[in-house]
Formats: sequence, structure tokens, C-alpha cells
Amino acid sequence: MIGSYLPAVRFVSTRNAAPAASLGTALFDGLAPDGGLYVPERIPQVHVPSLRGLSYPELAFRILSEFIDDLPDLRKLVFAAYKGEAFPDPDVAPLRTLEPGLHLLGLSHGPTLAFKDIALQLLGGLFENVLSTTGRKLNILGATSGDTGSAAEYAMRGRPGMLSPHGRMSEFQRAQMYSLQEPNIHNLAVKGVFDDCQDLVKQVNADAEFKRRYSLGAVNSINWARIAAQVVYYFKGYYAATRSNDEQVSFAVPSGNFGNIYAGYVALRMGLPVKRLILASNENNVLDEYFRTGRYAVRRAVVETSSPSMDISKASNFERYVWHLTNADTVRELWRQLDARGEFTLPPGTEFASGMSTHADRVSTIRWVYSQYGVMVDPHTADGIKVGLEKATPGEPLICLETALPAKFAATIREALGREPSRPAALANLEQLPQRFEVIERDAEAVKAKIRNAA
Repeated sequence: MIGSYLPAVRFVSTRNAAPAASLGTALFDGLAPDGGLYVPERIPQVHVPSLRGLSYPELAFRILSEFIDDLPDLRKLVFAAYKGEAFPDPDVAPLRTLEPGLHLLGLSHGPTLAFKDIALQLLGGLFENVLSTTGRKLNILGATSGDTGSAAEYAMRGRPGMLSPHGRMSEFQRAQMYSLQEPNIHNLAVKGVFDDCQDLVKQVNADAEFKRRYSLGAVNSINWARIAAQVVYYFKGYYAATRSNDEQVSFAVPSGNFGNIYAGYVALRMGLPVKRLILASNENNVLDEYFRTGRYAVRRAVVETSSPSMDISKASNFERYVWHLTNADTVRELWRQLDARGEFTLPPGTEFASGMSTHADRVSTIRWVYSQYGVMVDPHTADGIKVGLEKATPGEPLICLETALPAKFAATIREALGREPSRPAALANLEQLPQRFEVIERDAEAVKAKIRNAA
């Protein structure tokens, strides 16, 4: 251990009505039995200077060791995830400096061209290792607004079942998911929005007997191991953008389900010198409204936008942040209010700034970045750049997180730049491949029936 040399981290539920768990339990269960999310009972502190200069795999191992101490093969698994074919760039998350003080952290160079690959390639190895040593089986049920689904299915072509909002993803995102032909992959397109998919996953997991019988696991960012893996690239970006451990930086993060930016909050709590975390919302600006006003109001009608992976109003990982701000008793009461009234109020912390970006904003930002720097960015990354530049103070080093490559959102790139985004040769004819999926109603029993039939 590189931090405080305290005993092993245990994981507790944000609602405190479930037993404390080991990482192994938190890894496989996803949601705690009481409906809460697992969080480490303490955030370990690291010695920031000692990690500067490490390779990405070594940095990931050192950070993850703070949370995972019950897997003897952890180092081997981390190096397999980040030194193999999945990430051809040895930096894994390369930093591009657009101009002094403005940086783009490339998180989209994995097999599905999205930042989700960085965590899910590791998570696939963790699952495989534990399953092979314990003889357990696992059925993975997840919800996706676009990128999690394909990243999970590429990382774990074993037994995933993925719920996606029917007709709400880009053509590229749909093709990436639905063209996989492995018989144990089941793509269910739900008649609704991402929030409906996420609710169905929680409803199915709330049936404890069904979850036990069919060995359900989770790959969404409700899984703590995904958050821990994402913490690493905040450290990587910080070291690449600074020369001294006395410097502070701010991160601009496009955010829908609050997982990506929550990982930045954990990095800050671990000791990383983060000045501010700048949250960028699209037109579904529930999180932006909260950080501006202290009012968290879940909207029932989710607006369909050109940054579809953020078309979310119920941000699962937000519960973890509220737990840090308050305690489990308060979390239970606030979520009772949320269920009853659709909103609650709570003063936000000071670590965050926030803003909103519209379709016109992201098209304008894509054009500006391309004309100014010759760099093409996707719509979600454009949201982050637009809000980041608005909220950053003069002279403040700003790292914008690139969340996907432009190839995944060709229609918006064509509108902004009048040209097609480039894509890897292996994906040249992706949309022409046969696609396999099934449209279902917003019904937890229908999802359970599909799991029974596939088991």
C-alpha cells in the first residue's frame, strides 16, 4: 500500500442498511442489497509526488491497489488491460496541448472509441479472474445511453445483456452494439429513454432471489471498480499537464450519469491537486441546475440531443456524492423525497462549477476547435470544452476530457464541418453489418423473462 497503511478498505452502502462488503462482493453485486451504491468507507490518501513519471499501467496498479487488496493477480490483470492490443498508444490516455493552459485528455483510443473502454477492459479481466478461480457464473445486466453497452460487450463477450433506449443512439453506436453476433450477447432496445433502462436494471436487481438465482452482475458506473479505474486517468492527465506537484489544474467533464466526474472527485479526495471540477450538461441540465441552485429535480421528459450519451435526468452516481456531503440517513430521506416529489434541495459542495451546452453551442465549438487547432472533437467533448472555457478562470490550467472519437457521431460532424470524420479501417463498413436486437416494453418482468430464457 502506498498511502496510509491502514487495514483493507471495506465497502458500505450509501443507505447503510446492508452489511459492509469486500471489493469482491462490491465488484459482483453492483448495487447493494438495500438499493444503495457501494462506496469505500474511507477514501485513501496517496503521496502525489511519488507517482509522477510512472507508466500508465504502473500508475493504474498503484492507484487501484488502494482499493483492491484481495486480488493477488491485480498487477498482472492491470498490465494485461493496458499493455495489450486494446490500447495501441502506450500512454493509454495521451494528453494533447491545444495551447498553453488548454489541454485535451484523450480517453477514446480503445476498441470502441469511447472513454468507457478504459474502465471496462480492466473490469472484464477482473470478472474473468474471479470467476475462473471461484467457479462462479455471472449474467451481466446493464443499461446504456450509447457507449457503455458497446464497451462492455467488447470487453466481456461472455454473458452480457444490455438495455438501450430504442432509437436514441447514433447509427455508429447502435451498429457497434447490435452487430456483435456472439450468442450469449442479448441486446434489448427498450421503448423509452436511458432513465427507463436504468430504472429497469435497478428493479430487476431489487428482486434479491432473482438476482441470486441468475447471478446478476453490473457493468454500469454503479460498479465501484469502474469508478476506481477512471480515477487513474485524472492522475495521468495531471502529471502530463504539469511540471510541479505544487500546481493545480481544473478538469472539464461532459456528464450525464455523474460517474466520470465523480471519479475526478474521488481523485481530489485522494489528494490530487484539483482546483475545480467543471461539469458540462447538455439540454438535459439536471446536474447543472443542482450545482447552480442546490435543487436536484429529476425531469420526466428527457430531451433527445446531439450528445445522446448525456440524455439522462437520473444520475445514478450522484447518490455517492450526496453520501460524501451528508450521511446514509440523509441519503435515505432525500431519495424518499425524490421518489415522492421528484426533487430535493441540498447545498452543493464548492469543488464543482457547472454549465450547459446546446446543439448550436456544440456545433459552434466543433467548428472553432477545428479551425483554431486542426483537431476534430465529438459533440460530448465539445460540450465539455464550451463549458470549461466559460467557467475556467484566466490563467487556470484546464484539462478537457475527450469522451469519444468523432466517428461515433458523424451526423453532427457533417453539420459542423461539412465532412466525414475519419474512422479506423476495421470499422469502415460497420453500419452495413447485420444487426441483432429485440425491442421490448418498459417492463421489469419482460426483462426477467429474457434473462430466464437466455440462462
